[in-house]
Amino acid sequence: MRRVGLFLLTNLAVILVLGTVLRLLGVDHYLNAQGGALNYTNLLIFAAVFGFGGAFISLAMSKWMAKRSTGAEVITQPRNATEQWLFSTVQRQAQMAGIKMPEVAIYHSPDPNAFATGMNKNAALVAVSTGLLQNMERDEVEAVLGHEIAHVANGDMVTLALVQGVVNTFVIFLARIIGHTVDRVVFKNEDGPGIAYWVTSIAAEIFLGVLASMVVAWVSRQREFRADAGGAQFAGRGKMIAALERLRSMQPPPLPGELAAFGIAGKKDGLMALFASHPPLEQRIAALRQ
Repeated sequence: MRRVGLFLLTNLAVILVLGTVLRLLGVDHYLNAQGGALNYTNLLIFAAVFGFGGAFISLAMSKWMAKRSTGAEVITQPRNATEQWLFSTVQRQAQMAGIKMPEVAIYHSPDPNAFATGMNKNAALVAVSTGLLQNMERDEVEAVLGHEIAHVANGDMVTLALVQGVVNTFVIFLARIIGHTVDRVVFKNEDGPGIAYWVTSIAAEIFLGVLASMVVAWVSRQREFRADAGGAQFAGRGKMIAALERLRSMQPPPLPGELAAFGIAGKKDGLMALFASHPPLEQRIAALRQ
């Protein structure tokens, strides 16, 4: 329930903020009152504000959301040998990657997983689950941390937000053009937007949104290969392969929501593989071995 509440609160805040921005820009109306003709400039600005605004507001809130949705506890002062090792390993790898020390956190979950998030690669968060620390060898955990540090150093969070913003913009823009065209050409409506406009726009937005999700997922899968290569660089190729082999044997479920793209593992089969944020572990292992 806490995750659902945070999700609804975040989306409400995004809508309110972006709606205010559109009013200030004077482009909140892209359909002319007389005849319902489209103002393409206003529509494109409207689509871009919502497309990029939603993606980057979510990114700006990602650390806050991640901590509260997972209950992650940031290590400010290591309390035991495990936390000291974890902190020191992330610090060493961050120095190798040429980025500032990210926040390091542990969250309680029996599933072995980890994630990185944050709007700025020099102000990121790297978190690991208790299940990861308990079920994997230190060499394997070191490789997982290297993978997450590589995500941060490669700027993957910002890259995916940019890609999401672009596809969101085109989805919103094209869906309303399709709705307007169907309303005017097919249903011969000249008196402003009718029910056909709204129904067709919503249907087109859903269809185009599905295609857009496939594009974003494909980009995410390519970034995973790069993060694996980074993990191999920071911890050693053998350790990275061993970590992925261990994850394959345990098959942990993906992280919830937007964190899934920056976890260490995730799996979807069949046609759903087109929407997977991670390539199959077999492919990732084969890529490292090559």
